[in-house]
Amino acid sequence: MEALDRFWARVTAPVPGLSPELLLTTAAVAALLVASPTLWRYSRHAVTIAHEGAHGLVALLVGRRLSGIRLHSDTSGLTVSSGKPTGLGMVLTCAAGYTGPALIGLGAAALLAAGHAIGLLWALLGLLALLLVQIRNWYGLWSVLLTAGPVFAATWWLSPGGQAAFAAVATWFLLLAAPRTVLELQAARRRRGARDSDADQLARLTPLPALLWVGVFLVVDVGALVLGARWLLL
Repeated sequence: MEALDRFWARVTAPVPGLSPELLLTTAAVAALLVASPTLWRYSRHAVTIAHEGAHGLVALLVGRRLSGIRLHSDTSGLTVSSGKPTGLGMVLTCAAGYTGPALIGLGAAALLAAGHAIGLLWALLGLLALLLVQIRNWYGLWSVLLTAGPVFAATWWLSPGGQAAFAAVATWFLLLAAPRTVLELQAARRRRGARDSDADQLARLTPLPALLWVGVFLVVDVGALVLGARWLLL
């Protein structure tokens, strides 16, 4: 019990806020991870994890039964759930993917702005651990473990200031990466004429066309970026 109390005290310990200069530096690092074609090829896997995790979490919250999650080497993924094939629950589950990373980033920005950088990193580890239980392929298992490794290392070996900087990079990354994935979605729809995306599935479930759903994703993601940046920098 005493060890648990010490752990809880460590997780909830407040961390002094980063200076504006350091926050901008962490934003620049995250922007590089998103903007560089070479780095994005690898860092995008983290967005896929957040995307599929959001599908799975919302599916459970609306009462669907989660069958499993698969992550693939081409940065695509698949979340399978069973339940009513139409209705609000299915709409929310489909819509969660392209809005989930940005909303997770917004929640992370709120925690970081409140001085809970250490708690944020442990919360991310907890979410990754829950996701790990639902992974149904070897590449997905490897991808989640590879993502969780640096987060765990940061919580274990970095100073509180270092953890805050790492948490800031992760937060900025989610906020900046989410809009890019939506733009990539629309580019893929134009290039390949794909009609199996989340937006197209939502178009079949609702009266709204797929292009409008792409716009909804983008508005939510850009809104989360603007609000998160405001919380972090002001």
